[in-house]
Parts: sequence; structure tokens; C-alpha cells
Amino acid sequence: MRSAAGKTLAIVWKDITSEMRTKEIATSLVAFALLVIVVVSFTLEPGQNTSSIAAGILWVALTFAGVLGLSRSFVIEKDKGCLQGLMLCPVDRSILYLGKMLSILVFMIAVEIIILPVFIVLLDQSGFPPQLAVIALLATIGFAAVGTLFSAMAVNTKAREVMMPLLFLPVASPVIIAAIKSTGLVLSGESWGAIASWLGIMAAFDAIFLAVSPLVFEFVIEE
Repeated sequence: MRSAAGKTLAIVWKDITSEMRTKEIATSLVAFALLVIVVVSFTLEPGQNTSSIAAGILWVALTFAGVLGLSRSFVIEKDKGCLQGLMLCPVDRSILYLGKMLSILVFMIAVEIIILPVFIVLLDQSGFPPQLAVIALLATIGFAAVGTLFSAMAVNTKAREVMMPLLFLPVASPVIIAAIKSTGLVLSGESWGAIASWLGIMAAFDAIFLAVSPLVFEFVIEE
């Protein structure tokens, strides 16, 4: 029998190959985030000190692009009749959760790899601080951990496009706020020590939801 890790990776690979064929999620995420950053960048005066507001711009773009992608992740499975097939697989529901969460994490990281350099250039930031990569990783793990759970919950509701952000944003607000605050400090030239407490908040958030979400996933995925 295949190991739990092998089954989880099989789900991730299924989602990645499906996305490579259709490009439904990644394209919409990149387009939305780029549009937000480009439009807002034109409202800033050349030479203006943007460190105080650049962090908010970045995470507004990534958060709402992430919500868009999360909303589509289970909807595609539902509309194509694949969700029922996944649920009939002889695997634990926590493996289904981990597989979907990891695939969403991969998509979001791929989008951030494209978005962050554009953000640095358009908002006239000086270089790419290594702390920003750590902040993005911790925040994205939190997004994926919470978003996968609530996306599965919202997909079985009639107003799923509305329910997803209503469920997700209040719960994810601690990691969003921590990401904005720590990013602002990094863009202002602060050291690792200045953002240590915010990194701790994001790490604790990730650990809690990575532990709790697989346990409750089997209850929210049922219609």
C-alpha cells in the first residue's frame, strides 16, 4: 500500500498537471495581483517614500488574488465531478486536505515568484530583502492552511463566491496583519530582530491551523 506521503503527492501532482493544461488558477492570480500593483503604483509620486504603504499594497494584492485562487480550487473539482471521486478514494480525509493544501501552496508561491520582483521594481524599492522571502513563505502557508479548509466548506453552498471571502478573511486576519507589519519594517530597512515577534505570530498561526484543519476537514467536505 502506498504511503501517506505518496498519496498526498499524487493529489498534488494531479492538481499541478491539471493546472498546467488549463492554466485557470495561476493565470487569474497573476493577472489580478499584477493589475492591483500596477494601478496603485501610478498613484504614487516619483521619489516618494513608499515603505509605509508598499507593504499594504503588496498584501492587499496577494490576499485578494489568493482568495480568488482558493475559491476556484474546489469549484473546478466540484463542477467537473471530480470532488466526489476524490472523496470515494480509500484514503484518509486528512490526506485529501494535505494534498489540496500543498497544491494551493505551490500555486501561490509560483505567483509570488512572479509578483514580488514586479512589486520591487514598480514601487521603487531598493533591492530584494531576504526577510521578505521568509515573510512571504510563512504568510502563504497560513493562507493555504486556512483557505483550503474554508474553500472546501464554501464549495457546497449556493453563494460560494461570497461565502469564501466572508469565512476566510476574518480568520486569516492575524497572519495578514503580521505580514503587512513585518513587510513594512523590512522595507524600512529594519533587521531580523525587529520582525522576530511578527514572524513568531505567523509561525504559531501556521502550526495551529496545520494541526487543526486536517482533523476537521472530513466534517466540512461532506455535503
